[in-house]
Amino acid sequence: MSARHHEHGVEELCAAGLELYERALRQGELADGEGRAAPCLVDLGLLHPAIDDPTRLHPVAPVVALHRLLRGSEERIAEERRREARLAETFGDLMRIAGPRSASGDTPTLRLLTGTERINRAITDAMAEAGEEVITVQPRAGLTGERGQAADAASLGRDQAALDRGCRIRTLYPHTLRHFPTIRARCERLRGDVELRSLDEVPDRLILIDRSVAFLPADKDGRLALEIRHPAIVGYLTTAFDRLWRLATPMYPEAAPQPSHDGITPRQRAIAALLVEGHTDAVIADRLGMNVRTARVHIAKLAATLGSESRAQLGYLIGRSGILDREH
Repeated sequence: MSARHHEHGVEELCAAGLELYERALRQGELADGEGRAAPCLVDLGLLHPAIDDPTRLHPVAPVVALHRLLRGSEERIAEERRREARLAETFGDLMRIAGPRSASGDTPTLRLLTGTERINRAITDAMAEAGEEVITVQPRAGLTGERGQAADAASLGRDQAALDRGCRIRTLYPHTLRHFPTIRARCERLRGDVELRSLDEVPDRLILIDRSVAFLPADKDGRLALEIRHPAIVGYLTTAFDRLWRLATPMYPEAAPQPSHDGITPRQRAIAALLVEGHTDAVIADRLGMNVRTARVHIAKLAATLGSESRAQLGYLIGRSGILDREH
């Protein structure tokens, strides 16, 4: 049984149809049964039944077929232009009703963006207008592989363009990424006012541009994002960032040392705080921007330092040690 024939336009004529049409032009006709292998030829007007014998199919001359098809295309284009004119007239009346603010292209204060391509395009468009400062929170390292390289190249270009216009870039990372080599390497490729700091734990990803527009993730897999231009919300996010920034430890261009207390590193102290709250290894890893295996290694080191032999005992020893009462 032959494969089912799918409908298509003349600009994507199927191989079977093209072969039959060429044969019909050479032979002058085809049997009706032969034409059934490519019904598109009759549908598109490239074959037609002979007047004196309906069982035979005659080919339409290519120049005639092309002229007819182009005329149909011109009619569709003309109709589309008439439709555009009607839409312009209708929405012109509506924009006059809404007033000059709407007609000038007022931007909505909240917009849900769908798909990574649309999200990146919106961020790039907003970055292109940045003139003062770009603020970001990055809870995790960037993507790896070809996709990561492409994303990094795109963001590097728009960051450098902003720096060239005199912008300042400030970024918050978790302590777990302080010594991540690609982060420092990326900064060293940028020319301008770039500063990084780190905290035990940072909120989810955030991009703030000129304290007027913000981008926040709206789902867990990064395919939805909120573009926020409401002054009150953007102002709140900016204030929250500024307060976190003052608490953070310098990371780049000059990295301040992170002191340890009695063999407990700042990273282990952050883990200890989450352990006392009763979080699982997976939650601790996610909140501190590390993988579960790394989190478990640090938990084991913390347990060894405090002399703990069980998870329950570890929580007790953390509380008794007083490490959570000490200043960073």
